[in-house]
Amino acid sequence: MTKRAVDVLLSLAALVVLSPVLVATAVGIALEDGFPVLFRQARIGRAGREFAMYKFRSMVKNAAALGPYFTASGDPRVTRVGRFIRRTSIDELPQLFNVLKGDMSLVGPRPDVPAQRSLYSEEDWALRCSVRPGITGWAQAKLRSEATEDERRGLDLRYAREHTLALDLRIMAWTLGRLSGKGSN
Repeated sequence: MTKRAVDVLLSLAALVVLSPVLVATAVGIALEDGFPVLFRQARIGRAGREFAMYKFRSMVKNAAALGPYFTASGDPRVTRVGRFIRRTSIDELPQLFNVLKGDMSLVGPRPDVPAQRSLYSEEDWALRCSVRPGITGWAQAKLRSEATEDERRGLDLRYAREHTLALDLRIMAWTLGRLSGKGSN
């Protein structure tokens, strides 16, 4: 079975199983801060193509006008529902639709915003863009948000060099372990 087939089958299954969570999250966001419930952001995918990545909106509607690109701990722009969905990674679930569209994979380097291109050498950027970006990746599974930018980039490039279906399954298991509170080891 190919990686793409696994991505499609597991994404469809996850969307069916998690549909009550998706609906409840959308309703919670709408009740707290109105519409839209989804946040769209330009990201870079395979072969350097730009695509719109989806997330549940976790900040107030005009967040970009109110503060910096990166959020800090205790950021007042993050809503009450937003804090919960970020802590539990529920905000990432709409990316299952990106996987079905073929923009993303379940496992791969997290998709960079276009401005992050400048952080890579030409050779590293070509390697980085040789694989589809993922909902989860090596850095997210092993280090979650504790990873420095350099550590994340290093693990993303290592994944692009060494990826296999077996590694993808290990990364998915580590990710699920972290989400369930069992750690990544």
